[in-house]
Amino acid sequence: MTVLIAGAGIAGLSLGLTLHQLGIPFRIYERVGEIRPLGVGINIQPNAVRELYDLGLEARLDAIGVRTRQYGFYTKTGREIWAEPRGQFAGYSWPQYSIHRGQLQMMLLEVLQARAGADCVVTGAAVAGFETAARTASLIMADGGRIDGDLVIAADGIRSAIRHQMQPDEGEPIWNGAIMWRGTSLGRPFLGGAAMILAGHDTQRFVAYPISATDPETGLAEINWIAELRVDPGRAMSKGDWNKPANKADFLPAFTDWTFDWIDCPGLIRASGPVYEYPMVDREPMERWTDGRVTLMGDAAHATYPVGSNGASQAIIDARKLGAALRAHGVTREALQAYETEMRPRAEGILRANRGAGPDAVMQMVEDRCGGVFNDIEDVIPRAELAAHAEKYKRLSGFSIEVLNAQPAILGPIEPVLA
Repeated sequence: MTVLIAGAGIAGLSLGLTLHQLGIPFRIYERVGEIRPLGVGINIQPNAVRELYDLGLEARLDAIGVRTRQYGFYTKTGREIWAEPRGQFAGYSWPQYSIHRGQLQMMLLEVLQARAGADCVVTGAAVAGFETAARTASLIMADGGRIDGDLVIAADGIRSAIRHQMQPDEGEPIWNGAIMWRGTSLGRPFLGGAAMILAGHDTQRFVAYPISATDPETGLAEINWIAELRVDPGRAMSKGDWNKPANKADFLPAFTDWTFDWIDCPGLIRASGPVYEYPMVDREPMERWTDGRVTLMGDAAHATYPVGSNGASQAIIDARKLGAALRAHGVTREALQAYETEMRPRAEGILRANRGAGPDAVMQMVEDRCGGVFNDIEDVIPRAELAAHAEKYKRLSGFSIEVLNAQPAILGPIEPVLA
């Protein structure tokens, strides 16, 4: 009764921790020979934080992340459009975290191996495809090997080999013409600290938030930032590579004047270490995620634009919902179908919203109406309309305050809390 998982990213590791909690045997197969802390900053929403807490990870999250206090949208001239408290500062029973993706992945890996044994994750094991039968499922490895189990779960990302076998004519990820340049810099926290900001509009924006505590001696924190521009859509791009080194000269000139009285955007870019380039891509929703005893999760199932700080959170929720289905239906194809039936419509709704009606759509609305210049936002968009727009996305994504606080746990906490 073994579950085979392709991919040791946030999705696969969260599933491994969940299966260990449930006492279901599993093994994770990861393409790279050595898992290293790659990537930059991400946010984990309260609905996913709740699940990580139920896995006994509260202290570890506090050690590597920042409890996000505020989230806000601003114009290209630094004027506030909409800002709201986040996590426990907004009334949730759980915080929101700003955190380095690589540190989160390495923490999940360390805890999983401490609990389930070092051999629960096999590295240097690239998956090429799958086979499914009435009572078994198998991973077909790139080296020609075959590994048999009871179920196969694809957590192998936007370029999933398992998804490709299910949908061989899909082609490359879909690029919307925007490029994100991502980096981290030491800088002074802004707007009271632990704040996440998005400034600009659809064709040019800047995102920033701290992902470390402020040093009491220097007053500096590690600030994660993203500079985004729309470019020539005919430009050749390497889609789906989060770690392609970039040249600051390719985008810094466009942000030279973005120095506001509360944040220095070009200063953060200049102060950064390595910068990485990534095209903003997603994939079309699939009509089904499940083929017999094989299913998809995380980016393999629903790669979406990084709008609303929702990607990693949805991967964690996938893991917990899949675990709940396995607890209810056993290690069976019926469990996979129950998971898909619940999660696929929600994921499709988020994917489509992130293409234009996500929470940051208000930035372009303001740009269209006044060029980003105003004295009172109420004259441009009523605050009640801004609040309603923000709440609509939270409900779609599963982290409306009242709904989440009142919901029972997906699985509940582990007993006892382990490493």
